[in-house]
Amino acid sequence: MIDLSPFIRPGDTVFLGQGTGEPQTLFEALVAQRQILGPLSIFMGACFTDILRPEHADVLRAGSYGTLGTTRALAAAGALDIYPIHIARIAQSIISGAIACDVALVQLSPKGPNGKHSLGPINDYMRAAIAKARVVIAEVNAAIPWTYGAELPALDTLALTIETDRPPAELASRPATALESAIAANIAAIVPDGATLQVGIGGTIDALLGCLKDRRDLGIHSGTIGDSVLDLIEAGVITNAQKPIDAGVTVTGSLFGTSRLMDAARENPAFRVEPFEYTHAAGVLAQIPNLFAINSAVEVDITGQVNAEAANGRYIGAVGGQIDFMHAANAAERGCSIIALPSTAAGGAASRIRGSVDMVTCARADVDFVVTEYGVADLRGRCLRDRMRDMIGISAPAFREALERESHARSRRGF
Repeated sequence: MIDLSPFIRPGDTVFLGQGTGEPQTLFEALVAQRQILGPLSIFMGACFTDILRPEHADVLRAGSYGTLGTTRALAAAGALDIYPIHIARIAQSIISGAIACDVALVQLSPKGPNGKHSLGPINDYMRAAIAKARVVIAEVNAAIPWTYGAELPALDTLALTIETDRPPAELASRPATALESAIAANIAAIVPDGATLQVGIGGTIDALLGCLKDRRDLGIHSGTIGDSVLDLIEAGVITNAQKPIDAGVTVTGSLFGTSRLMDAARENPAFRVEPFEYTHAAGVLAQIPNLFAINSAVEVDITGQVNAEAANGRYIGAVGGQIDFMHAANAAERGCSIIALPSTAAGGAASRIRGSVDMVTCARADVDFVVTEYGVADLRGRCLRDRMRDMIGISAPAFREALERESHARSRRGF
């Protein structure tokens, strides 16, 4: 067992690589030694393993920018502190000291063509954590790819390096449901040839990409991509040929997929895993005139306000990066912002199009289209009365009468 006690002090805040970049061996050692090392704070992002569980909150206090993957169990147990922050601003907050970072546990690829390591499948805020931390401990994993964009400078200040070859945490695709396929078909009707897509992960996105096989010269500039983009790359649909910047290159901040995606990106200059400060930067996105930002939501109100964070008093999402992309898509010459979600939750017992939402993540003015399985509400240039009518039109039929009453009440109030 790796002994972390010479490096980690009680009261430290430890940053961990997230998702497919999770240093699993180091994380397991931290959890196993928590009674000796702690109390400690941990900052983590998306998590696809169950290494940290609610019972470990006896010593370890976890924090994250959202509840993604297995961190939902921590949040449900009251063992996760939420930072409602734009994901691209986490690095700046680390460097400024607004978010403490004493120790960085990071997964690295073996050295690549330039003789240096890379962050491999995810280039998030760990570069900033490495620069800021008092102690940096690296897990060099032969199983993760060296990627362009995620290259690191020479690391001369590592306190400890271990070598592993264990498969990285994965996020496998699954067959889309009929509901996800219906939503995807409605989104696909909006996406033209030559569009540059910002997409996430999940069944609806997988189904959407499957609906775009007849398009030409699509591009990718995204915070996250999964395995499903490979089908369109291999089919010659995603060429990135029409992007004014990074032409010919699929650009993302993270590869949240399986070994298929890792192998495709390994030492491949046609993929770039760039820092979130690049993928989400306003100045970068402003150079993409045909940006289509496609995001999900927990719920949307009948005027188009988006809640992507919480439901029924529980935090289940994140601010993430959708606001950055939505602003850019709105400003783009031929772009648009799309919010997609099922019309109902809880097995059809509750509407996800509501009279009002628990919290507002994205303003109604930033939403061009809202899409459900019942259709598309085009909110561009629409007054509040028209917005409410169109949003009710894509809600589940069982809830339309109640939403009509809410619409009339809001119209009398003027908002």
